[in-house]
Amino acid sequence: MSAKQNILAKLRNSLEGTTPIVDNFDEALVTAPWTYPQGERIAQLRTLMEAVHTDIHLTTNANWPALLAQLLRDRQLPNLLIAPATEYGQRVTQYWQAHGDLPTLTAYDRPVEEWKAALFNDTAAGLTSTLGAIAATGSLILWPTREEPRLMSLVPPVHFALLKASEIHDNFYQVQQQFNWAGGMPTNALLISGPSKTADIEQVLAYGAHGPKDLVVLILEDQ
Repeated sequence: MSAKQNILAKLRNSLEGTTPIVDNFDEALVTAPWTYPQGERIAQLRTLMEAVHTDIHLTTNANWPALLAQLLRDRQLPNLLIAPATEYGQRVTQYWQAHGDLPTLTAYDRPVEEWKAALFNDTAAGLTSTLGAIAATGSLILWPTREEPRLMSLVPPVHFALLKASEIHDNFYQVQQQFNWAGGMPTNALLISGPSKTADIEQVLAYGAHGPKDLVVLILEDQ
């Protein structure tokens, strides 16, 4: 028996002869105060995220590649990291091929060990999808995958995130229920509420010390 199995067996045996406590959990306690009409979720999310220096833009599924290109030009960013195997990665590639004079696209299509220096030193911005967002806390939900690794949202100084308006949830409990996290947590889920920031002992706030210094969210409104 392994050490883990031994510990779990002791815990289970310690419950023998005891009576379970009745579960009186009231779902309304964690949902009712943080539930919003569908038309107000974007405004709630935007208010909270903009309060911590997140840049938010409303667009559509048809127009977001053009908006992304314009934002990159406005910020004078020389390149953009994308996941080429994803749907959005293919959309960006197609738009770039049809329009000239745009920042260079860099594909995350190989193990990080093969290009670690370039990833950390030469990548200006990264683009990722999201699993949705939480209106109550002003947070994006990211669920990194093999095609879209976690480093895409953590390493580049500027993080562009795509968010469908229809996937903005009221609260965290709603997210847990919808994706059945009790039955199986994702390997690496991220909740992002703004650009990376920290404060030293003198309480001087600095952005970008432990991740992107700028977070730009493109909200795709339903048509």
